[in-house]
Amino acid sequence: MSTQANTNKENSRNLGKFFKGVKSELKKVNWPNRKELSNHTVIVVGTCIAATAVLWVLDTAFGFGLNLILK
Repeated sequence: MSTQANTNKENSRNLGKFFKGVKSELKKVNWPNRKELSNHTVIVVGTCIAATAVLWVLDTAFGFGLNLILK
C-alpha cells in the first residue's frame, strides 16, 4: 500500500508533466495574425447582429399574429 507522501510526489510529478504537455501543445497552435483576427471578429459581430435582427423580426411578427388571434 502506498503512503501519503508517495502519492503526493506522484501527483506533483503528474501535474508537472501535465503543464509541460500543455506548454508543448500551445507551441503547436497556429495563432492568427492581427489582420486575420480582425477579419474574424468582424464576421462574428456581423453574424450576431444579423441573427439578432432576424430573431427580433420573427418575435415581432409572431407577437403581432398572436395579438390578432387573441383579440
